[in-house]
Amino acid sequence: MGPHTTPYANQTRHIYSFRVQSPSGDDPPPPLIVAASLAVVEGLVLVVLAVAELINFSSDRAVMGLTTAAFFVLAGVALIGCAYAVTRLRPWARSPILLAQLIQLGLAWNFRDNPTTVVAIALAVVAAVTLAGLLHPASMEALADESR
Repeated sequence: MGPHTTPYANQTRHIYSFRVQSPSGDDPPPPLIVAASLAVVEGLVLVVLAVAELINFSSDRAVMGLTTAAFFVLAGVALIGCAYAVTRLRPWARSPILLAQLIQLGLAWNFRDNPTTVVAIALAVVAAVTLAGLLHPASMEALADESR
């Protein structure tokens, strides 16, 4: 965060801004930022699903409930971590996010029939936009340097 001063009614106010930047000082391209942002949202949704699974915990299916919640938490945190790493231009972080999008496209295909058609469309659109952002030429170029 860096403070910027701006004159306002004969006073100086400090406005703080946040700028994503890699350790090498390079800025990630906008398509990569969009893809990472969507991956964070997907990760948060997985964490929320884990909480929902724990709220609906039943002793009849204790093992299933706990392992499902644990998987959702681990997958969600991993997606969020990879999204952070990809904004820091770490090439390794692209692959797990790409894999998650391919899984999401398969899930969208399974949800294509009524009454889950809207869910399928939402899943497919988010996955497609994320894939487009990760595979955009500017993103590929930014993540191409293996020396990071």
